Amino acid sequence: MDKKISLYLVPTPIGNRGDITFRAIEILKQVGCILAEDTRTSGMLLKHYEITKPLQSFHIFNEHQTVIKLVERMKNGETFALVSDAGTPGISDPGFLLVRGCLAAGVRIECLPGPTALIPALVNSGFPTDRFIFEGFLPHKKGKQTLLKKLAEEDRTMIVYESPHRLVKTLEQMKEFFGAERLVSVSRELTKLHEETFTGPLEQVLLHFQQKEIKGEIVIVIDGKKD
Repeated sequence: MDKKISLYLVPTPIGNRGDITFRAIEILKQVGCILAEDTRTSGMLLKHYEITKPLQSFHIFNEHQTVIKLVERMKNGETFALVSDAGTPGISDPGFLLVRGCLAAGVRIECLPGPTALIPALVNSGFPTDRFIFEGFLPHKKGKQTLLKKLAEEDRTMIVYESPHRLVKTLEQMKEFFGAERLVSVSRELTKLHEETFTGPLEQVLLHFQQKEIKGEIVIVIDGKKD
């Protein structure tokens, strides 16, 4: 571990615990404190790998109040690791705010390479991977239809995250704006026992998920508009 680095962004498995890297475990065992989106979720992972470092909560509800204090502690010599519930910190979570605060204060950070759900979902889709855009989570209400209307004209492959209870509604709206024949690929439970990727025209994919109970985190990949 580089003593000059004060904050390590450490990716954690998106499902299968075997996907964590040796270096990630090494860093988590050496830092002074681990910042976690959900200390209960991260606590189970740390216990599995016999990591006993102190855990501190860092999530969307408290990040603004804690960034300044954490940066000050780093400037005074403490070292931290930031983890999310799953995947790479800073991707669709508030970790980027801490990174921004550190950079503004001249505190050195390092992001380890590792899991993120969007890349395996993209590759599993079979859609072009040379050019793509990532939209994260779509707006729940305000602005969602406006964004979908804009994305309907996008010629690059598109990737979005969605929750299980909103998947069918989102696919219905995509069918309205993209058309029933636009190809989409829905991946859920990636790297887990019940992993599933279902790819086809929007009408067919919508019917598939209307007929089943949906569990797990969702990644939707949409083929770009063709000329």
